Amino acid sequence: MRSAVVITVSDRVASGVRADGSGPVLVEWLTGLGLDVVGPVVVPDDVDQVRQTVRAASDEHQLVVTTGGTGIGPRDRTPEALAPLFDLTVPGVGEAVRAAGPPTACLSRTVAGVVSRCLVIALPGSPAACNDAVTVLTPVVAHALDQLSGGDHL
Repeated sequence: MRSAVVITVSDRVASGVRADGSGPVLVEWLTGLGLDVVGPVVVPDDVDQVRQTVRAASDEHQLVVTTGGTGIGPRDRTPEALAPLFDLTVPGVGEAVRAAGPPTACLSRTVAGVVSRCLVIALPGSPAACNDAVTVLTPVVAHALDQLSGGDHL
């Protein structure tokens, strides 16, 4: 069975000030796709901690989805944390997610890439934005994971 990890990147969620709204949305989505899902794992908006957590998860799972830290706020640095890990970037994922959202989605710095044979997708921290992303990504995830495991193109 394929497995995935959901990582919520948020200072406020990590400190207990706010409940995690987007992590559970993503867990439910990935479980519905038939993946064995771990999480949500919660980490603060810290580049090193995000990088270490994603690196460890990518060693064990085929898919890692982060939520949070993709905006333009002072502590939003998830894309910068992930960039050095990527063996390949997959720019179409971020483009598709932004295109599916409302006008404010243009402020999202959603990124995706491959770390070894693991697909890593960094989504916004808003539950509504995650729901928009799920609509776009549902038909893509299985095909991407097939490709990463050596499967043929459609």
